[in-house]
Amino acid sequence: MALQAAVERARFAAEARISAELAGVDLPVARAMLYAVRGGKGLRAFLVAESARLHGIGDAIAPAAAIECIHGYSLVHDDMPCMDNDALRRGQPTVHVKWDEVTAVLVGDALQSLGFELVSQADGDAVNVLALSRGLARAAGVRGMVGGQAMDIAAESAAGPPALTQVEALQAGKTGALILWSATAGAVLSGADAKPLECFGDALGRAFQIWDDVLDVEGDIATLGKAIGKDDGAGKATFVSLLGLDEAKRRACDLVTEACDALAVYGEDAEMMRDLARYVIARKK
Repeated sequence: MALQAAVERARFAAEARISAELAGVDLPVARAMLYAVRGGKGLRAFLVAESARLHGIGDAIAPAAAIECIHGYSLVHDDMPCMDNDALRRGQPTVHVKWDEVTAVLVGDALQSLGFELVSQADGDAVNVLALSRGLARAAGVRGMVGGQAMDIAAESAAGPPALTQVEALQAGKTGALILWSATAGAVLSGADAKPLECFGDALGRAFQIWDDVLDVEGDIATLGKAIGKDDGAGKATFVSLLGLDEAKRRACDLVTEACDALAVYGEDAEMMRDLARYVIARKK
């Protein structure tokens, strides 16, 4: 399948770049960093590479590797006992289980730093590279991923379940912000109008999270490579708990249609991006 091959190429290229950056660093924390970024979906790296291709940028390995570092750091910290307390990630023991909690904290810190070092190496005009880096800082920080995670944690101890609008807001930060940044990376680097890819990335991120909630109900641990049913067991509000399983699936399908329609300006050249959007609600992990 062309899409699968393209995603795997982007993932392997990103992992190779990260490995090259860490070459010669003979420390357990460096080995744990590589462990943490290997074996993922590669979806964000692919979005960076494909959005760059759409805008005539041939080499986007550095920012593709950067987003895999930032995403990897978030997973390492999310899995820790003080957060989600997960023992399994991508079918393997989580970093704090395989090593220890101190190493996991340092791995997350170091991957975040490496991510910004890599994005600064992006191929493009200095002004555009700076804009890309600033955008990543916002997407990963309190206005994006960290803010969404904080909202998610706060909701666990709230008096009542959050409303649908609150769940949408926290997931737009926790999950959507990095997907949106990845989808627009090529436009930002080339100085082009990013609006079509912003619309695409926003709809894609929302569909992705809804489908994650679906998989938490319908998936199996062997395929997903991580624990399932934890949100329901903890009484957390999800798109499935608030909308029902069938309505959640319908909404995810509508968002994929919205994402595909946003790419009309690129014509057939964006067909791989449309395939990715369709894959998001067909995946089993």
